[in-house]
Amino acid sequence: MSIEMARSILLWCTVINYAVLLIWFLLFALPHGWLYQLWGRWFRLTAEQFDTLNFAGMMLYKLGIMLLNLAPLVALYLAG
Repeated sequence: MSIEMARSILLWCTVINYAVLLIWFLLFALPHGWLYQLWGRWFRLTAEQFDTLNFAGMMLYKLGIMLLNLAPLVALYLAG
């Protein structure tokens, strides 16, 4: 695999993962009440716990994107 191909793959992985993160945020922010009621059927969570769980999940997902996709992409661009 060439460096250009690795750059291309990491770039597309970063774009796709940020799109997933954006969709997650929009689904969390816009129909918040409906989503909380849906989760409330399965899990006994307060609204604060639900918000904390989602924000923590988004934070960990974003951290994973940065560490596993964005940092190697930047390193490949700086090395090449």
